[in-house]
Amino acid sequence: MSEKEAKVKVIRTALDDLPFGDDEGDFGQNEKVTNRLPEGVESKRLYADITKIAWPSFVELMLTQLASMVDMMMVGKLGPWALTAVGLTTQPKFLLMTMFIAMNVGATAMVARYRGAGEREKANKIVRQALMLNLILSVTSSILGYIFARPMIVFMGGEEGVVVDGAVSYLRIQMIGFTFMALTSSITAVLRGVGDSRTAMIYNMTANVVNVFFNYCLIYGHFGFPAMGVAGASLATIIGQFVAFVYAMFYVCMGKRYLHLRFRDGFMPDWGEIRKIVQIGIPSMIEQLVMRAGMIVYAKTVASLGTVAYATHQVCMNIQGMSFMSGQAFAVSATSLVGQSLGKKRPDMAQAYCSRTRRIGFVIAMLIGVAFFFFGGFIVGLYNNEKEIVESGAMILKLVAFTQPFQSSQFIIAGGLRGAGDTKATAVITFITVLLIRPGIALLLIKVFDTGLIGAWIAMVCDQLVRTTLVFARYQSGKWKSINKSLDAAKAQQA
Repeated sequence: MSEKEAKVKVIRTALDDLPFGDDEGDFGQNEKVTNRLPEGVESKRLYADITKIAWPSFVELMLTQLASMVDMMMVGKLGPWALTAVGLTTQPKFLLMTMFIAMNVGATAMVARYRGAGEREKANKIVRQALMLNLILSVTSSILGYIFARPMIVFMGGEEGVVVDGAVSYLRIQMIGFTFMALTSSITAVLRGVGDSRTAMIYNMTANVVNVFFNYCLIYGHFGFPAMGVAGASLATIIGQFVAFVYAMFYVCMGKRYLHLRFRDGFMPDWGEIRKIVQIGIPSMIEQLVMRAGMIVYAKTVASLGTVAYATHQVCMNIQGMSFMSGQAFAVSATSLVGQSLGKKRPDMAQAYCSRTRRIGFVIAMLIGVAFFFFGGFIVGLYNNEKEIVESGAMILKLVAFTQPFQSSQFIIAGGLRGAGDTKATAVITFITVLLIRPGIALLLIKVFDTGLIGAWIAMVCDQLVRTTLVFARYQSGKWKSINKSLDAAKAQQA
């Protein structure tokens, strides 16, 4: 570590005490995944590294989802129509987020790789390139989203009336704050690449508090604020996102940590670095587009069951989102540590980190599954106490409970693959499961066998089981360890 670099705070891991590897396979570059631990490395040190990165992400994601749940609970008090209105905006919004989410995957992988290789200036260059790319992409997406809000909501299955009007209002307000959310997500992505998940936890927690406070003020009209209903919930969200953006920008501009954003360094395109971000990001973007397409077909199929069924579905999706948090938090660890390991040319450490991360996530997922199985009805009742919604929701959460261990493993291993830059494999797997299996089985069970809402969730279980199997098979093959060579080859060609 250079004298200049020694003056900044760095999230240290076991990797910092190990020598660099090489391209000759001395550290398992060409081996299939095994349980062999690198010589001189203790398992407890690896678990400590994993937890150090994962716990702030877990707290952040959990509180973010809790804020989303509180948001939905507050909206739910307006009636099932309001839950449906907000639900109809979910897939259009995620579709518009596809491009910059994909570029963030590329940015995280490259920053992690440069951190592992000890190239701080190149990591900081990735920060500037990612912000520039996502500024352009998010402004374009927000304009399109605002203009085409109503056609998108109608396409999702909304029928003209109070539901569609509420959904259009909600989505258009979201588009006003879209760019701030996109840039904040870019900063979060690069911070996670160097293992700094604590900072994102702080500014996202702050945003959540602001969001919930303004929900209370703007949905119902408290403290002198107007009662805006669904539109108020959307406005509260973007106010919170703006607060997070200001904090995140201030943090990366301070220069006291590994990543330092200096405006004097300029934001001119560096096509070599952009090419590497895009090389990883494009397959991820295809994956996201495929996922959104599959989710839209799936959501439209559920929407055809009526307002109450769709409201129940939306509540259960929101609750299921809580169960995603542990898997996603440990996926952050897997992405960062696998990327850094491969940057240091230590694929043996990459697989050691990934396998242990999956073990921790599996145990936590089992506990969440037990809670959903036994307390599902109570949790659903917090959103809306209509008997039909509570009974149907409780049954669905029993299915969700069954998928928890598989879902967690799938998130974490896929996170490790993305950290390696192996986004093509995850894109193919997503195509098979989310675009073909989930909507296909949902259509069959609902339209042909008339199973109702439960059929849609059986389809989701099938999706999760197949996806977990395919992701695990890809990881076990060890092919993801060679992605590093292709990126290095591209770098050599540029030189």
